[in-house]
Amino acid sequence: MIERNGEGVGASYRHVSKTAQFGQSAALGNTLLKWYEIAPDGEPVPPSVSDLARLGLADAARLGELRLGGELGFVILHRCGGGFYFLLVSTWQNDNELWETVWAKDGDQDREFHPWPLDGTHRPTFCVWELGVVAHERLAWARFLSSARDRDARLEYMRDTYEGVV
Repeated sequence: MIERNGEGVGASYRHVSKTAQFGQSAALGNTLLKWYEIAPDGEPVPPSVSDLARLGLADAARLGELRLGGELGFVILHRCGGGFYFLLVSTWQNDNELWETVWAKDGDQDREFHPWPLDGTHRPTFCVWELGVVAHERLAWARFLSSARDRDARLEYMRDTYEGVV
């Protein structure tokens, strides 16, 4: 990973498309989460990494290390490059706010996902690929907010997913 400190786009950077795939939803406590995986074409997230991410989140929630507010949200497991992964857990709270918890795994040196340390007041949120999923989820949430917001509307929100190029 190139250390940039937020300074624009490097001259050697070449942007590539990635694909978002929808996976089996997850429940953490009272929160239902859609599950997305983003990876370069031909290099999907290995099932062992996906399983490790799911198990890590479930364990963290069970042990009280991960406290989510909100009843609905989504997860993005992003294969950033090489063996580096971001695990982004987002929940809808306070009616119309998207809250996020960031975890990461850096190759074989990290045996599991761990909270991503963030210093300073101005820090990264989502990358251009993750924003493809976030854009869909924003529209899905707006549809939910305009609905009856009952059980059927929750089920419809959970079925309202995205797959494709990001």
